[in-house]
Amino acid sequence: MRIIFALFCVLLSSARAVDFTVKLETVMKHDDGKFLWFHPRAAPVPGGVVMTIQKHLKVSDYYSGLHFMQREGVDGSWSGPILPPEIDWQPQADGVTLSVADVTPGWHEKTGRLIAIGCRVRYSPKGKQLDDVKRSHQTVYAIFDPKTSKWTPWQVLELPEVEEFNFARNACAQWVVKDDGKLLVPLYIAKSAKDRYSTTVAECQFDGENLVYVRNGNVLRLDVARGLYEPSLIAFSGRYYLTLRNDERGYVSVSDDGLEFSTPQPWTFDDGADLGSYNTQQHWLAHREGLLLVYTRRGANNDHIVRHRAPLFMARVDPAKLQVIRATEKVVVPERGAEMGNFGCARINDHESWVTVCEGMFMKDSKARGAEGATFVARILWSEPNPVPSAQGSTK
Repeated sequence: MRIIFALFCVLLSSARAVDFTVKLETVMKHDDGKFLWFHPRAAPVPGGVVMTIQKHLKVSDYYSGLHFMQREGVDGSWSGPILPPEIDWQPQADGVTLSVADVTPGWHEKTGRLIAIGCRVRYSPKGKQLDDVKRSHQTVYAIFDPKTSKWTPWQVLELPEVEEFNFARNACAQWVVKDDGKLLVPLYIAKSAKDRYSTTVAECQFDGENLVYVRNGNVLRLDVARGLYEPSLIAFSGRYYLTLRNDERGYVSVSDDGLEFSTPQPWTFDDGADLGSYNTQQHWLAHREGLLLVYTRRGANNDHIVRHRAPLFMARVDPAKLQVIRATEKVVVPERGAEMGNFGCARINDHESWVTVCEGMFMKDSKARGAEGATFVARILWSEPNPVPSAQGSTK
């Protein structure tokens, strides 16, 4: 069986290149010194696209309530951003604000609902993230009904009452809907916000109203800096691939069932050189002809960018060797003097996938270099159709 799988991977890695063009669109621009739009992430719904987005309030990791935008089809005009009260801030009597950050939306075909998953945050009056009560940092979700354009209030994903889940975030993370409707939700976990993070994937059930934890897989650990966090998951050709953030470099792991993952290995190019992506996110796109990674890295004449978080590159991944194929690397969102490390990737329909990102105007010379506080949609237009199992949403 191993020989057959190895042969399959060899054939897959030698298949023709995934061909695409990039259509870069600017959804809006904002740079008034008070806030920046941040964390745009899109998902298909019947007849259109929903994109969630938040205001970055000029304090590190300090975000507004969740806004959303809608687009008819893939070429129509955008409406919003709109801030529904159900997914806005929740002021507390003691001056603390409850909010939700790092949200990723996704379509759940079996129930006809969009699920937005993120992490609950407690903010001080000055915007500092607090870890002042047990389980301050937990995974939460809200549900959107495209027929009514209404959201439910945030609900907590209830996890086992064990210390390692005291801190349990699905944050800036791609998650997967299996063909049976169950979700695979990657989490980074710890006993507290001050401890080193580890990563695991939770299997959950969803009935259209409630997301319920069923079990989780093995825990991936790395005794380097803050550990393994902000994981993103994708399914491709019957296997599951996990990319993980670490302060020093990105890591990758693979699984046959989406729960039990291999020992993470550092991301490298296919020539063995380090990928150069560090202390930031990487995300996935998949086409039936290949698996692709979207990332930032050193070595691109970008030393002036914080943590080298621009431009955004995309390249094909060798699924057997778990390496990035250097010759396939392309820029999908160019660098204009602003960081773009907080981005999203999503399949929209059979013909295109999107990379969504906002320009982080955090450097003094960002504007002088050409940045405008833009919210970008990089439409990846595939040269060949990209059908997927019916359990994953599509916009025709």
